Amino acid sequence: MSSREAILGAIRQNRPAGSYALPPLPDFEPLVGPDLVAEFADRLKRMGGRVAEAVPGGDPLAPVRERLATAKVVASAVPEVAGNRDLAQVANPGDLADVDVAVVRAVFGVAETGSVLFTQDELRVNAVAYLAQHLIVLLDPRDILVNIQAAYRRPDFARAAYAVLHTGPSATADIEGVLIHGAQGVRSLTVVLMPRG
Repeated sequence: MSSREAILGAIRQNRPAGSYALPPLPDFEPLVGPDLVAEFADRLKRMGGRVAEAVPGGDPLAPVRERLATAKVVASAVPEVAGNRDLAQVANPGDLADVDVAVVRAVFGVAETGSVLFTQDELRVNAVAYLAQHLIVLLDPRDILVNIQAAYRRPDFARAAYAVLHTGPSATADIEGVLIHGAQGVRSLTVVLMPRG
């Protein structure tokens, strides 16, 4: 028996019998104003990310075209951007360690925190959101929710086998308060506001 099997077996054996309802989800007063797109962009910026500003009526991907053009390895999980690393062919998540840019679509964004949600369906390979050097996220502005409580109420959040909220690029700070981005994950996170379809 492996250590994993032993741990999971012990959890199953010691789990209380019966069915228990989840606690009720409280409603909190929103901490953001009515312009959810602006609030989302402001909070994402505070966390080290950015919303790419597109020219109205122009190419929505224009602000990230240079980054895509200079990347050697692009893993795309969206039809809007062609990549040269096919995520469907990735057998070992570690094979994504050389990805320069990953492009994924978020299920939704959260204005209060500047977060975006991905599930296994959007990422295709969960590790791509951590191993890529730079993450470009497509987000429909209509999919920006007011707060985390609204996110928890979404059925796509509840039914996902894997769900993760990303808020900006990876970051860490030492005891002297020196902030370093890209320490354990993506070095940059750019959100492109682009409607679905």
